[in-house]
Amino acid sequence: MFTDHYELTMLQAALHSGAAHRRSVFEAFARRLPDGRRYGVVGGTGRLLEGLEHFRFGPDELNFLANNNVVNDETLAWLSDFKFSGDVYGYAEGELYFPNSPILTIESTFAEACILETYVLSVLNHDSAIASAASRMIGAAGARPCIEMGSRRTQEESAVAASRAAVIAGFHSTSNLECGLRYGVLTQGTAAHSFTLLHDSEEAAFRAQIGSMGAGTTLLVDTYDVEAAVRKAVAIAGPALGGVRLDSGDLLAQARDVRALLDSLGNTSTRITVTSDLDEFAIAALAAAPVDSYGVGTSLVTGSGAPTASMVYKLVSREGDDGEFVSVAKAAKNKASVGGRKYAMRRLNGSGIATAEVVGIGHEPASDNNDRPLLAKFMTGGVLAAGWTGAEGVVRATARHAASMAEMPGAARRLQRGDAVIPTEYEQATTPRN
Repeated sequence: MFTDHYELTMLQAALHSGAAHRRSVFEAFARRLPDGRRYGVVGGTGRLLEGLEHFRFGPDELNFLANNNVVNDETLAWLSDFKFSGDVYGYAEGELYFPNSPILTIESTFAEACILETYVLSVLNHDSAIASAASRMIGAAGARPCIEMGSRRTQEESAVAASRAAVIAGFHSTSNLECGLRYGVLTQGTAAHSFTLLHDSEEAAFRAQIGSMGAGTTLLVDTYDVEAAVRKAVAIAGPALGGVRLDSGDLLAQARDVRALLDSLGNTSTRITVTSDLDEFAIAALAAAPVDSYGVGTSLVTGSGAPTASMVYKLVSREGDDGEFVSVAKAAKNKASVGGRKYAMRRLNGSGIATAEVVGIGHEPASDNNDRPLLAKFMTGGVLAAGWTGAEGVVRATARHAASMAEMPGAARRLQRGDAVIPTEYEQATTPRN
């Protein structure tokens, strides 16, 4: 039921016309990248597949549709037996994408593919936006780890999805425990300002935290006076103090002052974590600061200015009356799409660096030994292939993202506005298969 009303009314009308059972090819893609971005990151595929395995209409859903006259009895009967039985192809999660990359392809009857549209786009648009933002932040952070901590800035299920997408793009850990439970990712966190304010003194709060969690914990030192707090922390924990966190003020200046103070007190191994409304630009500005890690919240879970990947889901090929596939495409001037079943590869030069995204229409594009095919098969006849979901899927997607980034030209890591770092090129078959 995570869908739009008109998906089911389209289904009803297609059942009425008899076209509902035509074999069809739907494709999810983005016509363009967010303004100024140089690449996008595919996120959410594993979540989508997990949901698709269990996409059913039970008694409660059917009763709602009947009681509210959403669809007729024929459509209700069809929905009561629904279980996706088609094929799903696409870019591996964590892969980079560019304008018009065929990110996800669903081959099934029109009826089956039609009712998945909203669900597919809900997942891919959200998670890809977060993964894309996270990847830029990781690029800005360099070797310094980033911690995802934006759960309180978004809806609860979106928070889990955002945490997962951030880890796929390279974040070291998350504060979200549900993400840790579902996907096996590392969770981290210690205390907020309220913990310090709860106690009669900052010293009492520090002693309680260290007594409970050990000297290796990270203490939040900007509730009152930062310098005084750092001195108290060192006096209590000694050289074994794991870290301090700064969450306000001029982070660059404070980090330098705190590093100098810690070193002067003998705490040369105590780490400094900074938080407070960071985005990729703020992280880049802190590159010269003596910072050990970053905690990122609001900007991450809202896509850092691009809260959606703006993907669309279009019918690109369908079975004709003669049983042969025909290409179809929307022709509106500002929303035109390219018809035909797509195949894709990443063209690489002799050094293994990407030079183009090559999309074959109705055929596999011509390749040499350096080029890398981009489409994986996730489902066959409604049966999910192993390795794409759960904790295993997150590990796999994280590795895919790192490998894909390593193929990109250096310009991909620049934060300055620019065009896609590689172009998308089409190859048209002489005799398309669909």
